[in-house]
Amino acid sequence: MTAPKVAIIIPARYASTRYPAKPLVEVAGKTMIERVWRVAKTVKNADAVFVSTDDDRIATHAKSFGAEVIMTSSECQNGTHRVAEALTKLAEQGENYTIAVNLQGDAPLTPPWFVEDLIAAMLDDPTCQMTTPGLKLTPDMYKHFRTDRKNDRVGGTTVVFDENHNALYFSKEVVPYLPPEADNWDDVPAFHHVGLYAYTQDLLAKYVTWDEKKLEAVEKLEQLRVLEHGEKIKVVELDDKGRSFWEINNPEDVARVEQIIATEGELV
Repeated sequence: MTAPKVAIIIPARYASTRYPAKPLVEVAGKTMIERVWRVAKTVKNADAVFVSTDDDRIATHAKSFGAEVIMTSSECQNGTHRVAEALTKLAEQGENYTIAVNLQGDAPLTPPWFVEDLIAAMLDDPTCQMTTPGLKLTPDMYKHFRTDRKNDRVGGTTVVFDENHNALYFSKEVVPYLPPEADNWDDVPAFHHVGLYAYTQDLLAKYVTWDEKKLEAVEKLEQLRVLEHGEKIKVVELDDKGRSFWEINNPEDVARVEQIIATEGELV
């Protein structure tokens, strides 16, 4: 049997409503998209890395630091659609990948082992159609979540899952509900959903035929489409190995991420 081939695809768009030109924002001397690409290139169990965009400015910049670029449609509804289109274009060129990883371009603090663990979970279980990571919140990160919500900022996403690690729900609110005293708990029973996905070709082929349902529409979380259409998403618990993780969802997050890099050093 031929071993599955894995492509990491980094979807990047310029025209974000909340934070335009986000992939080209500089973080500690490098753009976000370059930082994410450099992480992806160190992932041991991936066969190829591509940047997928609909914008010439992002494409030109990505090529300047050595990335392979796949141009995709401006009509893509979300990152998963962009990854699916990129995978189709690769197949048309004779490059067939069994598994695609969606490594989002706004998460420059994603350690390579997060991606490696996600791919490993897919390779270890042939019945698994989609995986995504969950990272147990530290008390400090939990307080960041609560602070963002109190200030009406949409920050990171949280996830809850069952005893078999199948996702039950994802939300931009902090779920599950925790009482106010949880701010002082050493062991916070909540998980940060890391914006990273691995899918099979088959799952992506189904995804692009599905319509958006109510939960996805209100939360603006593309992975909810999978749950609302009755498919499973396996949540892989990750070990941060002492590294702090945060995405850049708002301009205010840049300083936070730069401080983490200054304190903990570069990932790669």
